[in-house]
Amino acid sequence: MDRFEGKTVVVTGAASGIGKATADRLADEGSSVVLVDRAPGGQQVDVTDEEAVAGLFDDVAARHGRIDGVVHAAGVAGGGPVHMLDAAAWRDVLEVNLTGTFFVVKHAVRRMLAQEPVGGERGSIVTLGSIEGLEGTAGGSAYNASKGGVVLLTKNVAIDYGPSGIRANAICPGFIETPMTESIFGLPGMEVPAEEIRREHKLRRWGRPEEISSVAAFLLSDDSSFVTCQPIAVDAGYTAGRDHHVTELLGLS
Repeated sequence: MDRFEGKTVVVTGAASGIGKATADRLADEGSSVVLVDRAPGGQQVDVTDEEAVAGLFDDVAARHGRIDGVVHAAGVAGGGPVHMLDAAAWRDVLEVNLTGTFFVVKHAVRRMLAQEPVGGERGSIVTLGSIEGLEGTAGGSAYNASKGGVVLLTKNVAIDYGPSGIRANAICPGFIETPMTESIFGLPGMEVPAEEIRREHKLRRWGRPEEISSVAAFLLSDDSSFVTCQPIAVDAGYTAGRDHHVTELLGLS
């Protein structure tokens, strides 16, 4: 399948996890993928540095002629009960996850507005929210606030630029097997929360990065040409409601 033949897509957070899986998927489908991350392996850009982000999109537009899509997967974990969270830790998470999204989306939109529509569309933007941006979790504070902000920011971008032919959607993954989640749930003492979280995914497992990348590819493609403004939960039913072990009592689990 070559849905993205001749198209250029920028993927941030492309060195690992969901970003890497998305970059691989898009490349397999024919896209020219621009890999962006703070870590080595692509263009090293700090998404909290607006000048660097603006330069990135100017450079991509100059080299490739246009920017057809963006998947902004760069992000960090962090949080804790608010009375235990210092201001620096709060700012660090909000800066990367929310302000970084603002900078990436801002300069993606700026370049997309400058290019001619193809089939009525100037580009598609996919941000990475989280189910923790749709509902709360104990200790989530800064991370959840940042991802809730990403969801609403994405909706507003979709509203503002839809008439110009730019679509914007947020993927809200459930708990996915990535280095970032392992850095939290692999800690000593987190075995019980990790197991409970696994159970509350109705498929009784954590997700895989490629299961998110397939949705990102759909949202960038012409197959989703009438989809915009959506926070799409890809979460094996985690946000549908709690189980509380009732399926076991019913002999269904």
